Amino acid sequence: MRPANIVTSVADILAGIAISGILINGNGTPWLTIFCLCLSTACLYGGGIVFNDVFDAELDKTERPERAIPSGIISLTNATILGTALLISGIVLAALTSSTSGLLAFGVSCFALLYNKIGKHHPFFGPLTMGICRGLNLLLGLSIVPAMLQQHYLLAIIPVIYIFSITMTSRGEVHGGNTKNLYLAAVLYAVVIGSIAWFSFTNDRLLWSLLFLLPFAWMIFRPLSKAIKNPIGKNIGGAVKAGVISLILMDAAWAVTFDALLLAFIIAALLPLSIWLSKLFAVT
Repeated sequence: MRPANIVTSVADILAGIAISGILINGNGTPWLTIFCLCLSTACLYGGGIVFNDVFDAELDKTERPERAIPSGIISLTNATILGTALLISGIVLAALTSSTSGLLAFGVSCFALLYNKIGKHHPFFGPLTMGICRGLNLLLGLSIVPAMLQQHYLLAIIPVIYIFSITMTSRGEVHGGNTKNLYLAAVLYAVVIGSIAWFSFTNDRLLWSLLFLLPFAWMIFRPLSKAIKNPIGKNIGGAVKAGVISLILMDAAWAVTFDALLLAFIIAALLPLSIWLSKLFAVT
């Protein structure tokens, strides 16, 4: 289920909650709702990853025999049951918040399954489908105040672009990659950073935003530049791993952009946890 990645999905939810403004409106903090949404995304992400391994079971026998299914740690049937239970739980937990949240969680599940079954085999629609999952995940956090979705739904484009670039890069993780894809990823990374910086500037929060955007840029560009110089599988895998984990800093930048400074630091505090988990469990 890739625990280190699940932590980043929780960061997405917290960023969406920050954007909603519910924490600064003076009406009290809905802790139970926040907990349900965080647990929902953990189930959705975990379920999506389980099905990724379910659909790749035959291929992994050759390319990644150390994974749970081909190594015999868990059977294909039990993995399918687990993935189904996680996705259903994620949808139900989100629906406890609102019907809108439930629909967004259902959308995440559908796009995750679409990616795992079909999308991953397409060079464009695969990365786009995975990006949409992250965009919807940000909106799932934002849906804590359903009325705010109409005002900020376009912000979901940013994580779509970012995950599109990571997923596109990851295609060279096993056999080595295409340098053109890596350069395109660098351009898209720059677009993402520039977009968040622009939003923070318009909200008079640029200096606070840079506190998270600068280390975010360092975390993603350093391994990517190494992969560009030598696009072997190991280097590309490192770039992908850094790209996924550093999502936490991007989410912290979103939070501070919308005046949720304390929550931004709470989100950033998830980074050491994710890095620690990445040393125990696979990220990619």
